[in-house]
Amino acid sequence: MKQPFESVVECHGATVLRVCRSLLRADDADDAWSETFLAAMRAYPEIPETANVEAWLVTIARRKAIDVHRAAKRNPLAVPELPEAPTDLGVPGAGDTDLWEFVGRLPTKQRQAITYRYLVGLSYAEIAAVLGGSVDAARRAAADGMKKLRDIYPGATSKGERS
Repeated sequence: MKQPFESVVECHGATVLRVCRSLLRADDADDAWSETFLAAMRAYPEIPETANVEAWLVTIARRKAIDVHRAAKRNPLAVPELPEAPTDLGVPGAGDTDLWEFVGRLPTKQRQAITYRYLVGLSYAEIAAVLGGSVDAARRAAADGMKKLRDIYPGATSKGERS
């Protein structure tokens, strides 16, 4: 018979907290500890009686810590003061209009693959989902588009060459 969940928390709570604190700042570790046991409480009825509960909880805690790190990357960074004027970095047609003119000349799939990869920052799997087709086809379209841009765009450097 499985232990009541309260006993699991009492028995393994300190271990889970050590794992969380080794991977995160103290305030984030406390939140990850709570999230670990909330997730574990939901899944606890489904785990077999022979399972290694401590290892299972440590795995959940590690994954919760990864979630905290991922979420932190999406949070904006504080800056001492805002720049005077907005930047046109990454805005098509702002400052590098000739490049975007050449990108516009590419075949549709290549143009879309390059835009999604280098402007939006999507992975090839995400590009494949948007465009339809395989991951390999998305990678090939982006590579072919970049090769063609290197050939037709006057400001491009050849592979390995630095300006």
